[in-house]
Amino acid sequence: MKKFEKLNFITAGMPLRTGKGSYPDAFDILREMKLDGMELEFVHGVRMGEESREFVKSMSKDFVMTAHGPFYINLNSAEPEKIDASVQRIIDTASVALSAGAFSITFHAAYYMGQDKPTVYNQVRTQTERIVNILKEQKKEIWIRPETTGKETQWGDIDEIIKLSKEFDLVLPCVDFSHIHARTFGRNNTYDEFCKILNKIGKKLGQTALDNFHGHLAGIDYTGKGERKHLNLEESDMNYKDLLKALKSFDVKGALVCESPNIEDDCKLMKEFYLTL
Repeated sequence: MKKFEKLNFITAGMPLRTGKGSYPDAFDILREMKLDGMELEFVHGVRMGEESREFVKSMSKDFVMTAHGPFYINLNSAEPEKIDASVQRIIDTASVALSAGAFSITFHAAYYMGQDKPTVYNQVRTQTERIVNILKEQKKEIWIRPETTGKETQWGDIDEIIKLSKEFDLVLPCVDFSHIHARTFGRNNTYDEFCKILNKIGKKLGQTALDNFHGHLAGIDYTGKGERKHLNLEESDMNYKDLLKALKSFDVKGALVCESPNIEDDCKLMKEFYLTL
């Protein structure tokens, strides 16, 4: 597994300035903007040609890479074939991401489907065990990270994901701070609250979870039902400066992915503020 010396600021997908360009153009832009890497976005399907994989892997020596699995994942579907397809999508994401030099993948794991939390947890746990066992059999070592989700209908509050992470040695949380803020209807947006989240992760999962961190940040719009859409940081109430101060206080290392609509600009904004701390 990759070892980190600092917190890296990376974009969710290719920078917008890439336009219709390719990976070489995207990495040129990241370098010019002094950004640290990129999350590969497989949200509409795990597709990446061999040439692109090899190129991105060669760039992963200098840049930090993660990947986001398809949106069409529900490990708690009522239909067994949809569960099997979801498991396969996560395995495909892990396989392609690893071949492209990524250290970690994330995905939205499941929906409650009107069921109680313990029932859904057990189902997600069963399917996670399948995924981990298959990847181990294939000798593919990459962090598998369910993401904290932004709506109460979605499985994946921070406690559920920490609990799951304690059970498997390839599993850690992907902490989407904007989702946690939206899911709790505006709470979890102060320095003390961010520190509480990081302290809980460190205490329950150990230093490894803070030294190999994978998180998401964006501005967020939310309602009484949770997340509505991502916004640019300065257009939302997301208290990103206090979050970055908390990450600095805990000496968190790894990757923080910017998911704002203006991805590379907010990513640069985050990094530049962090470097002043």
